[in-house]
Amino acid sequence: MTTEQPTPVAATTDAAAPGGRAATGTPLVHLAGVNKHFGALHVLNDIDLDVARGEVVVVIGPSGSGKSTLCRAINRLETIDSGVIELDGEPLPAEGKALARLRSDVGMVFQSFNLFAHKTILENVTLGPIKVRRVKPQQAKEEAMALLERVGVANQAEKMPAQLSGGQQQRVAIARALAMKPKVILFDEPTSALDPEMVNEVLDVMISLAREGMTMIVVTHEMGFARKAADRVVFMSDGQIVEQADPETFFTNPQSARARDFLGKILSH
Repeated sequence: MTTEQPTPVAATTDAAAPGGRAATGTPLVHLAGVNKHFGALHVLNDIDLDVARGEVVVVIGPSGSGKSTLCRAINRLETIDSGVIELDGEPLPAEGKALARLRSDVGMVFQSFNLFAHKTILENVTLGPIKVRRVKPQQAKEEAMALLERVGVANQAEKMPAQLSGGQQQRVAIARALAMKPKVILFDEPTSALDPEMVNEVLDVMISLAREGMTMIVVTHEMGFARKAADRVVFMSDGQIVEQADPETFFTNPQSARARDFLGKILSH
């Protein structure tokens, strides 16, 4: 019995990004030799990954493969045991003001929305720019309203999160991330808590962001989104990147038995 080895990680620096976009200079997100354990469980196993500016990378794989931990490690919501993570050429700070600055450059959209329940929709979107970016309140409000319009919920601005549907709340969460003018947005299974009829309204916003050139790392089970919006699909299993390719190649001709098995199970339903 032979052990299948993960395919080598393709470098994106000074080369063409898989989706055809030019990737020049330093990758925006760089991971090298990243390891993370939860007790005896090796959840990230020697992860190497570069993400270029303007690239949309979709991370897929079975439950427990390390996808969400990878996403959370990039803005240090999870610490790592070893390895290097850099954003725009700078190592991830350990703590303090430098870490706060980094987090303002890395937007995050969670599975469970994470809106402030006691603040209005408009307040949720303006809070970060006012408190962290020191944007004047009136400017923050104008920019927030433009973003809420962009994601289709401007008419909900004065409501509280509990008054909105799950799909509307997640679109607000995307507007909140965009309000910080981040260099990259991380999406950690952004549609998995939504009713099926709400999924597309969130994915449509994400697809439009991708087409506008936003750098995105998306952990998702939505294969349609991966096919339509990704420049590169990264397949993880057992804490490792097993293979990665452009969507057409990955979905029509996966190279590893693990990816073929995974796709066989999810695409047959």
